[in-house]
Amino acid sequence: MIDFSIENGIATITLNRPEKLNAFSGTMREDFRHALRKAVDDAACRVVVITGAGRAFCAGGDVEFMRSLQQRRDAGAFGKLLDAGAGVVTQIVEMPKPVIASINGVAAGAGCNLALACDYRIASENAKLGETFVGIGLHPDWGGTWLLPRLVGRSRAFGLMASGRMIDAREALSIGMIDRIAADLAAETSALASAIASAPPAVIADIKRALARSAGNDLKSQLAIERENQLRAFLSSDSAERIAAFLAKDSAR
Repeated sequence: MIDFSIENGIATITLNRPEKLNAFSGTMREDFRHALRKAVDDAACRVVVITGAGRAFCAGGDVEFMRSLQQRRDAGAFGKLLDAGAGVVTQIVEMPKPVIASINGVAAGAGCNLALACDYRIASENAKLGETFVGIGLHPDWGGTWLLPRLVGRSRAFGLMASGRMIDAREALSIGMIDRIAADLAAETSALASAIASAPPAVIADIKRALARSAGNDLKSQLAIERENQLRAFLSSDSAERIAAFLAKDSAR
């Protein structure tokens, strides 16, 4: 139910349970983490794309399965699901390789927060996103209370979470919940991923880390990080080769 492939430096992880709108069930959370680890460990991978099969990105957790746990009052098993989801989000945020959410349809509950954990979100015109937890009497998880306010602000995040309403792609774009709407999602996702894959991987990793640390840093601390990262890039063979190629191309004009 989790498909994984690598081509031209792009690892694609597809949630493949379309008959249930790719809702997480069984070992899908653990399998997802395994796919992320494969992407990190494979030197051929430069960027990761997460998407869903069929008409949904991910509908969150399997409600029927959660109901069965609830009827048994099995808080231990439910807690393991929470820990596995937290592990997925932590891995995406902390891994050095950039992750793109290609949101092809509904992204609800945990599926919404899976998308929010990614470094960039590109959505189809018919995508819908929602923090739908309260609709089934649950609290947001998968890092939503940390991720969403950093994108849309605290009060707007509260409104979305407290109401549980779904919003369309245009509203999501207007409030900063997603970064782009694509007329041709597959083509535009591929173009973006290819552009990132062609960039120096060490620099991309440092950019991701620097941006993550910027939220808690003052300007002086962030300038120090930039200096360290820039010196490392300056001394790299990758930069030397790219500068030489740039100058050769410029002189040939």
